[in-house]
Amino acid sequence: MKYFLIIVFMVSVISSCTVKSSHCIVKEDELISRRKYIGEFIDYRHTGPEILGGTHLIWIKTTLYNSFGKIAAYGRNCDFTPGEKIYLKRLYSTPGANGNWEYQVENDSMDFYLVSDFRYENNALVQASF
Repeated sequence: MKYFLIIVFMVSVISSCTVKSSHCIVKEDELISRRKYIGEFIDYRHTGPEILGGTHLIWIKTTLYNSFGKIAAYGRNCDFTPGEKIYLKRLYSTPGANGNWEYQVENDSMDFYLVSDFRYENNALVQASF
C-alpha cells in the first residue's frame, strides 16, 4: 500500500507539472537556402575596362573554384581576406522571358560584390548564365 501511494503521488506530481510548449513558426524564406558555400578565398585578379568596354571585373579564386575565370564580379578591388569563407547568394530574378537570377559573392563580414555573367571558357571571354 505504501508503494502504491508513492507511485500515485509521483504520477500526480509529474502530471501536474506545467509543460513549456515551443511554438515553432518557420518562415517561408527560411525553408530555402539562398546562400551556397563556394570555398575559402585564395586570391583575385582585376581586369580593366579595356577588355570589356568599360567594365571593371574581379576574378575570384577559391578552394572549390581554384582557377581564375569561373567566378567574376563587378569591381576594382576585392576586400576579402585569404582563408575567409565565401558564399554565393541568390538575390532576385530580373524581368524577362526566362527570369534570370542576380547573384552576389559575399563573406560573413558583410563584404559583397555583384556577380557578373562573364566567364572564360576555352581561353575566350564569353557571357554565360549560372
